[in-house]
Amino acid sequence: MKTLILCSLAVWLGAQAAASSAEAKVVLVIHGGAASEKEKMKLTAESEKRYREGLERAVRAGYAVFKKGGSSLDMVEASIKLMEDDPDFNAGRGAVFTSAGKNELDASIMEGRHLKAGAVASVTIVKNPISAARAVLEKSKHVLLVSEGANSFAKGIGLETVDPSYFHTEERWKEHEELLEEEKRQKPRANNDKGFSVPSRGEWSTVGAVALDATGTIAAGTSTGGMAEKRWGRVGDSPIIGAGTYADNEACGVSATGHGEYFIRYAAAHDIVALMKYKGLSVEAAADEVVNKKLKAASGSGGVIALDRKGRVTAAFNCEGLFRAHVTETGKVTVKLFRE
Repeated sequence: MKTLILCSLAVWLGAQAAASSAEAKVVLVIHGGAASEKEKMKLTAESEKRYREGLERAVRAGYAVFKKGGSSLDMVEASIKLMEDDPDFNAGRGAVFTSAGKNELDASIMEGRHLKAGAVASVTIVKNPISAARAVLEKSKHVLLVSEGANSFAKGIGLETVDPSYFHTEERWKEHEELLEEEKRQKPRANNDKGFSVPSRGEWSTVGAVALDATGTIAAGTSTGGMAEKRWGRVGDSPIIGAGTYADNEACGVSATGHGEYFIRYAAAHDIVALMKYKGLSVEAAADEVVNKKLKAASGSGGVIALDRKGRVTAAFNCEGLFRAHVTETGKVTVKLFRE
């Protein structure tokens, strides 16, 4: 009898451990951009509530796709589209302005089974750039299309396009005017290692997502309005595969946000994957090595979200905050903005 009870207890404990493990498996993680100390200070209770609710809506949109048996690409696209449509985020309709007063949008997406990827840069009429990036992956022989070519491609395959005025929001326009005035007061400076017109309030933020579907395929995607007041056709890391986005089923998927020049120079997203594959680091250790050691030592601000093939998630950032959320396969949602 005692043996039977002990066996039953062991079975029950094993089942509990399995349930706990299943609950801990994350299937989707998203981010809504990095945040500076100044942004944290000016965050009101109302705006914080909006950000948290926006992140939760987006992660639940991706989870709804998961529950219907959708692919990781479907999950990434669904969650990012919702953030592109939300004017609170620097992507799609909430994009920042260039120095010329325009909105130029970038996005990329990648799947980790066959290492296929697609991206667009400097599009101006595509309502959801992440959908254009996915179309490049699935309906073209290329990886990256830019500017008018990318606009024409999107129109040609029937993606929804809009007048450029669609992306204009009063809040972003006000920020644009303030930054122009601030720049006029500053002394001219050379294009040095610190970059040019680098805003102090983190207006280089992006949105992104990494998903793991039922087949074990990882996908990652990133979308952005870029750096505020950017010039000369500047393109950051978000549409650059290996810099702002990468996915490999043998390791993890990564989406980055921050000062893109540094993420490009250090091939940040791919470096995290490489550290896992060739050095045996965990997803947490690899992300920390790149973001909090390599990039930080070079004065590169920002962060990443990453999800490995076993559903383990991490968020590494060397700035004040990283707006993020994740959901487990059981539907448990966690939303965080700072180091909480």
